[in-house]
Parts: sequence; C-alpha cells; structure tokens
Amino acid sequence: MSHTVHEKQKLINRVRRLRGQAEGLERMLEEEKGCGEVMHAIAGMRGAISGLMGEVIEDHILMHLADANLTQAERDEGAAELIDVLRTYLK
Repeated sequence: MSHTVHEKQKLINRVRRLRGQAEGLERMLEEEKGCGEVMHAIAGMRGAISGLMGEVIEDHILMHLADANLTQAERDEGAAELIDVLRTYLK
C-alpha cells in the first residue's frame, strides 16, 4: 500500500486509538464491568474499525479506480481487489 504513505500518520493514529480501545475493553472484562458498558465499548471499537476501513477504501478508490492516468486493465485490477476485500469484510 505504497499510496498510503500520504495518509500514513492519520492511519497509524487510528490504529493506536483502536489499540487503546482494545486495552480498555480488556480492563473492563478483567474488572467484570457491566454488560452495558462492555457492549458500548465493543460498539465503539466496531465503529472505529469501520472508520479505518472507510479511509483505506476511499484511498484505494482514488488511487486505483478514479485516477485518469490509469489504464483500463489497472482499473479492472483495482476494482477486483476492492470487490474481493469487500466480500471478505462484509461476511
């Protein structure tokens, strides 16, 4: 993903926030927090992961599908990659 270099720090920051959320969830489970609190933490993590995926998908579309300098074969390859990932992600 060489094209993510432009957004590298932004993506790293998102991953670090996710790590913090996961560590917080682990502490909640160790401390036997209530189900409601745990479910809210899990929902927050799911949203954060979806946001990260959205950023990477957007970048992929801009770099591998919408770039006017790409050949049709390159666009087709970019589309196939995206479709494959989305099928896996949406399972």
